[in-house]
Amino acid sequence: MGVISATDVTRRYGEGDAAVDALKGVSLDVPAGQFAAVMGPSGSGKSTLMHILAGLDRPTSGTVSIDGTDISELNDKKLTLLRRHNIGFIFQFFNLLPTLTAEENILLPLQIAGTKPEAEWVESVIERVGLGDRRRHRPAELSGGQQQRVAIARALVSRPTVIFADEPTGNLDSTTGTEILAVLREAVDTYQQTTVMVTHDAGAAAIADRALFLADGLIVRDSPCRDAGDIMAIMADLSAR
Repeated sequence: MGVISATDVTRRYGEGDAAVDALKGVSLDVPAGQFAAVMGPSGSGKSTLMHILAGLDRPTSGTVSIDGTDISELNDKKLTLLRRHNIGFIFQFFNLLPTLTAEENILLPLQIAGTKPEAEWVESVIERVGLGDRRRHRPAELSGGQQQRVAIARALVSRPTVIFADEPTGNLDSTTGTEILAVLREAVDTYQQTTVMVTHDAGAAAIADRALFLADGLIVRDSPCRDAGDIMAIMADLSAR
């Protein structure tokens, strides 16, 4: 069993003739320290899958576990606590608080959890993502790439079991996006940080260890990442179905 496991997960929205099956029986395991990319055409179910794996939505049937805990059985309070301590999030639009400095945004998850920051660890994370000289700046004083670095550091600082990244380069230019992907890759290599990234960008997926391709609510291909060209060819084939 992986650090993240899903077994026969389905997700149905609506009832009767109006019912839509976003996921139709998805099973997967992501081991510790792996960087997995989730790809698929629009409407394939990739965002639904991420939300369910991260405990932001519940499956209609099937089970999901994080670090051995079946989150499908947790009540809302316990699920909130699990997300707080075991899951880090990186979003396309950064989701930083505008009145806080970069460092204050980074430390926010620890404050919410009532955890005292470890100065050496916090310093290591801030330096690792390249924010040593921007820690006192507020989001409006930072570039898009710097804001995303803050978001990555915020996700890392609580040492989560897994980080979920939802289109982390989708709001960035290609050069900045490449820099952000390098930071994510380094976090996996340096901290052995298990990471699941939803992306439509073949170049982004190419830096992962593994790519899961969804189509019509099912994983139709699970393969090691090689290069962007191979990934684009697979996506073209899926889109043509």
